[in-house]
Amino acid sequence: MEQSVRTVVFADLTGSTGLFEKAGNVAATQIVTRCTHALGRHLATAGGRVVKYLGDGVLVLFDDTMAAVQAAARMQEVLEELASVELQRAPLGVKTGVDRGSIVEHDGDCYGDAVNVAARLSDRAQAGETLIGEAVFASLPEPMRIACHSLDRITIKGKAEPMRVWRVDFARSAETTLTTLLGYQELIDGPALIQRIDIDRLDQHVELHADDGPLIIGRGEGAGFPIDDPRVSRRHARVEWAGGQCVITDFSSNGSWVRFAGSSAPVILRRDSCTLYGEGEIGLGATPDDFTAPTLGFRVIDQG
Repeated sequence: MEQSVRTVVFADLTGSTGLFEKAGNVAATQIVTRCTHALGRHLATAGGRVVKYLGDGVLVLFDDTMAAVQAAARMQEVLEELASVELQRAPLGVKTGVDRGSIVEHDGDCYGDAVNVAARLSDRAQAGETLIGEAVFASLPEPMRIACHSLDRITIKGKAEPMRVWRVDFARSAETTLTTLLGYQELIDGPALIQRIDIDRLDQHVELHADDGPLIIGRGEGAGFPIDDPRVSRRHARVEWAGGQCVITDFSSNGSWVRFAGSSAPVILRRDSCTLYGEGEIGLGATPDDFTAPTLGFRVIDQG
């Protein structure tokens, strides 16, 4: 057995269930295999070593943490390059977890806390997201750290204490990656971009612009959007602009939910994050079917 410190990338496809329903078992299996191996080749080209494929996922080890994060953040683009008729009918996404630490390699596999955490972070990520642990964040150069969005502390299965987690935002597009890492964002020409979110409840109204700081929603005195309800935590949720997107993060004891206009099924948040778009409602501290729940209306304005 060989023990070493490595950066672990765990990537998992999303949407494969719908693909199997629409394309059938044989075609779907071929597509999923093609996609996971394309992701593996992409990571290997970036300097990683593929340990194994796991159905609709892949586990890869890196020596270079920066290369691992950069490659992981581009994997959604790799899938988009594999566009086919089947994928257009049931598009696949990829969610990724990255952690760094001591691992043990044995008999063609690897084990250790970093492996487990990377897998758990992948589970917690949404399609198209890359989540990284604290050791990975600490290993990145300052320009890359600035371009990562902190989700504060998240409860990870198997960990005794909540751990600090960041979402990688700098590589949502090749242009964003280049301008963020080189620090040349101010040199981009084009029409002025209007980005803000309007949040309302009864006679309360707040506008949060893209260049504003985070907005805290809660029962505490320091909340930017105070709500006097015992079901609402003192620091219940945070709304902020990051990487060109408006994100809400739940920190509460009782949870939150988001229902987008035109969607009957709400997104349940329990120490999780969700990207806000369009219009909808945010419920705090109670289930979506509780009509007494403190509810906020929101409208995201994103135009150039």
